[in-house]
Amino acid sequence: MSQLLPFKAFRPKQVHAQKVASVPYDVVNTEEARRLAEGNEFSFLHVGRPEIDLPADVDIHDPRVYAKGVENLHRLITDGVLIQDARPCLYVYQQRMGDHVQAGLVGLCSVKEYEQGLIKKHEHTRRDKEDDRTRHVSEQHANSEPVFLAYRAVPYIDHIVDDTRKRPPAVDVVTEDGIGHTVWVIQDERTILELVTLFNGVPALYVADGHHRTAAAARYGLAQREANPKPWGGESYESFMAVVFPHDQLRIMDYNRVVKDLNGLTKEAFLAKVGERFEVLPSESRSPRIPATFGMYLDGAWHTLKAKPGSYPANDPVRGLDVSILQENLLAPVLGIQDPRTDTRIDFVGGIRGMDELERRVKQGWAVAFSLYPTSLDQLMSVADAGQIMPPKSTWFEPKLRSGLIVRMYEPDAH
Repeated sequence: MSQLLPFKAFRPKQVHAQKVASVPYDVVNTEEARRLAEGNEFSFLHVGRPEIDLPADVDIHDPRVYAKGVENLHRLITDGVLIQDARPCLYVYQQRMGDHVQAGLVGLCSVKEYEQGLIKKHEHTRRDKEDDRTRHVSEQHANSEPVFLAYRAVPYIDHIVDDTRKRPPAVDVVTEDGIGHTVWVIQDERTILELVTLFNGVPALYVADGHHRTAAAARYGLAQREANPKPWGGESYESFMAVVFPHDQLRIMDYNRVVKDLNGLTKEAFLAKVGERFEVLPSESRSPRIPATFGMYLDGAWHTLKAKPGSYPANDPVRGLDVSILQENLLAPVLGIQDPRTDTRIDFVGGIRGMDELERRVKQGWAVAFSLYPTSLDQLMSVADAGQIMPPKSTWFEPKLRSGLIVRMYEPDAH
């Protein structure tokens, strides 16, 4: 059973949507956010990254930063840039990136289902990032950016979404990266009830992107629950805003690696060690085309690495992942990178940057680059179903959701 409930969203008018739509807070640093929002008072980065409106020496966790985020969100509402729907609705959010199109439903998901493991995660979260987002939620009393969830596709839900997309949209923009973002409003009560009922039959939801936002919403809900001696069960803090996509529409891109040095080995010694667990072949192809194979850029040339049979447990949902095969058979034993979360000798390059970026990094002084075959949605769900955690930097979802197109303010609850 999965909850997806309607709510009264705040949305930008079409005339303002282009300026409001911004990249998520966690894909840019402060300086990048400052540059992107420069000269644009409507950019939602003023809400997600409010430190950009304060002096550069102000710490991003300073109380003034969170207060500025509240001020900026309320200004967008007061000035009529964001307007609220009069009745609870569900929403369709479509993204178009080249030939790839994905359309999800926006509604309220359940904090208790997250706590019970029915909204399944596949990554560890960092406490400092959780603390930061929890404070944003608590002070803004809002889910200002949606969580990105997936579910195993249901044909009739697809049918309703497709019918909705035949109507004129409420918001339709193409952002500076060429990606289209379109929002439709579902107001019809019968259609909403139908979708709510259909999601009651969905056994689980999966966090695709936004583990820290999900954890923050759950922590906010728990804190509010503990402060309420007489809950009635339907309090607004018991839910959080999410976009839920059918799994067969989502695309995970490769998440590649670069390493600064060869761990004291000569090129010849390094290749010999790699050859113990991989078949090493010269290659003109930069990207692997099947699982358990890897591209390697070394000394100006590309190689294909094929994992040798028996070098990894193919049936293990975590250790059978390509990121695990590379880590356990090469990065750790050969290059000495035991913990990729903390080792400064390794860096990660999202697939959206392409193979040229890997070559550029090596030409800039990094020793070796590895391209990986993308993790699949089925693999992600298998790991989550097993209650396990993926290695760091296993998935790169693209396109990214845009912030500011749909905002949820918590309704006042009577305590």
